[in-house]
This record gives sequence, structure tokens and C-alpha cells, in this order.
Amino acid sequence: MARWLKQSIAAGEKAAANAAVRATVEALLEDVATRGDEAVREMSIKFDDWDREDYRLSKAEIEECLAQLQPRDLEDIKFAQAQVRNFAKHQKAALKDIEVETLPGVILGHKNIPVQSVGCYVPGGKYPLLASAHMSVVTAKVAGVPRIVTCAPPFNGRPAPAIVAAQHLAGADEIYCLGGVQAVAAMAIGTASIPGVDMLVGPGNAYVAEAKRQLFGRVGIDLFAGPTETLIIADETVDAELCATDLLGQAEHGPTSPAILLTNSAKLAKETMAQVDKLLAILPTAAVAKQAWEAYGEVIVCDSFDEMAEQADRIASEHVQVMTSDDDFFLRKMKNYGALFLGPRTNVAYGDKVIGTNHTLPTQGAARYTGGLWVGKFLKTVTYQRVTTDEASAMIGAYCSRLCALEGFAGHGEQANVRVRRYGGRNVPYGGAAD
Repeated sequence: MARWLKQSIAAGEKAAANAAVRATVEALLEDVATRGDEAVREMSIKFDDWDREDYRLSKAEIEECLAQLQPRDLEDIKFAQAQVRNFAKHQKAALKDIEVETLPGVILGHKNIPVQSVGCYVPGGKYPLLASAHMSVVTAKVAGVPRIVTCAPPFNGRPAPAIVAAQHLAGADEIYCLGGVQAVAAMAIGTASIPGVDMLVGPGNAYVAEAKRQLFGRVGIDLFAGPTETLIIADETVDAELCATDLLGQAEHGPTSPAILLTNSAKLAKETMAQVDKLLAILPTAAVAKQAWEAYGEVIVCDSFDEMAEQADRIASEHVQVMTSDDDFFLRKMKNYGALFLGPRTNVAYGDKVIGTNHTLPTQGAARYTGGLWVGKFLKTVTYQRVTTDEASAMIGAYCSRLCALEGFAGHGEQANVRVRRYGGRNVPYGGAAD
């Protein structure tokens, strides 16, 4: 039976915080919908202390940002983007348009059509998270999206050079230095200076995530995202230093980021908790990571691999790091996760920054029903049909007519009947059902 050596704060406290965020975001979105650019500017000044005549960066400003980076920095960005692009291309290659003759004279098909405009949010108020530009812009580009807009907040009172470089090198068509709810609202709703988009993607803080949730329906979104989550599944084949490092490496994202250790070793569990305390004394981002660990950290001890897999699927974590004597057991067994990182030689940071898989992943249990951002998210799979013979139309029409009669849809039935009469030469009374 699973035993908790450490638990996170009560669910009620989380719910109260979420309710406050919802109310704030709802008011901000309404303001942008009503006042457009004026509201966006006021919010940018209020929340980011950032004002300018036009939030879109000029070509000269983009070039200036690139010039501030060292050649090695640019090479590293290009390397990371090449990995993301390569994997996205392989994913797209697996998506095929199809056309099949399912019955004689009946042809069905589907096409994969790119979304026509996408807004990519790149977080950068606390850390300049340029990797988010790779994950959203590069992947949308591979999918064939013709208009890609990016927004990132100012960093230290100016556009973040590394983020701007990443956005530009990834292929963004329009780059705005604008953050927070005002950025996603402007992209989704549209203003006089920022034409609206069809879809929003990219991670963000609780307010950005809530804004995307409330805007869903007006535009598409990649997924409902909450704070970064990490789950470490480990046994005594690894040590406490690796476990603690991987827990705190994700806890530094924010004070509400869950970090959970799941193990079948009480010894490893206790040693990891002690090692976390040691690392928090020296980690430069300990101020944030400590809050997350104290409020949202958990340590769970199970009796077996089967029980560990069962608990992992219940948690449905965004990131799952597996370091055991049989990592493939969890690859075979687990069903609910955003991404798996198998073995001690890989880790979540590789996935976040450079290895090629996408780091925009489901959180808050959404891994039960969806995966993360990938090239297919930017494609609409739409269907079409064609009936090429009189015989096929009359035959399908007769079935359709009778099924419509079962449902009481006389108008639907007549769409079928008129074709049975025309193409099958059968006398079906108006409003009746074909024999």
C-alpha cells in the first residue's frame, strides 16, 4: 500500500487560489475586448512597466538583439531548433492524407490542413525561456502555418535578446514585446495594431494559462496548462543526489510547481528528502524551488513496480523521470503522462531545452486524455466524400432514408429520398421512408 512521507497542501487551498485568478483574468479579457489597444497598453505599463508606441519589433530591433548574442549562443539556439524541427518533420511524415473507396462508387477521404494563423506565447518575465519559441514556432512552421505571431514580455526593461533571436531564427512572422494576459488577449481577440489569430499556443504563468482557458472557443489552444509538474519514479539503482536534483530542477519553475518522488525504497525516499534540504542551501534558485517543494512536494513509498505504475497513472504528471532496474516496464505499463524520460542518462531539462521532443505538455491531470503540443496540433484533419455512381447514391440513400425515419428527421430523410427517386428510379413518397 502506498505511504506518503510528505504531502502537498490541501486541495481546498489550491481551489481558492484558482478562483481568484479566474475572476481577475475575466475582467482583463473583457477590458481588452472593449477598449483594444488602449487596454493592452495600460496593462503593459501596470504589470510590466513597459510602454512603447508599437509593441511589434522592427527588423532593426531584431537585428540589434541578434548582435548582442555571442556566436556560440546563436549556434546553440540553432542546434536546439534543428532537433525540434527534425522530430516535428518525422511526426508530420506520419500524418497522411487518405482517399479510399469504402463501397463501390463511394469515396471517402481526409486532408490535413494547417491552421492559418497562430499566436505563440513565450514566457520571459522571470526567466527568458527562449526554448518555448523553439517548441511553438518551429513546430508550427513545420506544420505549414502561414502566419505565426509571437509575444514575449520584456526582460529587465527591454526585449530579451535571446528570446527575440529564438523567435526570429524559428521563423516568426511578427514579433511583439508584450507579455501576460494582455498579450494573449490581444492575439486572440485582435486589436487595431495586432490582428487576431486562429489559435494560441505556449506555456505561461497562472494568469496566462487561465486567459487561454477562457479564450478557448473564440480561438483554438494547444492545451490547458498549469504549473510545471515533475514525477520521479526511482528505486535503489539510483542515488538520492540524482533524484533530488531532478526534483528541484523543475521546482524552480515556480512556487506552485508540484515535484513528486515515487519509489519502492523507503531508504531512497528519506535520503532524497535529506539531499533536497542540502541542495536548497546552495541552489541559486532556491527561493522559488523551496516554496514549491514545501507546499507542493510529495514523497510516496510503494510496495512494488505495479503499485508505482498505478500511482503514476493516478497522478498523470506532465514530466515523468524513470530511473529503475526496469525502465521499460513503465514504458509498457503507464498510460497517463505528458512525456517519459527513461533512465538516468536523460532528464526533463533535456526535453525542456534541446533534445527535440516538445516541452509544451499537459498538466493538472490532463494527461489522462491528451498528449502535448506536436505538429499535429497545428493541423486540422478534415473529411470529404464523393459518390460517383447512381447505384451507390440510391443504395446509400435507402439506408439513410430509413435511419432518418427512426429519428423522426423528415427533412433529412427527404434529402436521401430525392436521390433514391432520381438515381434509383424508385417511387418513394415525399416524407416517407425508402423500402
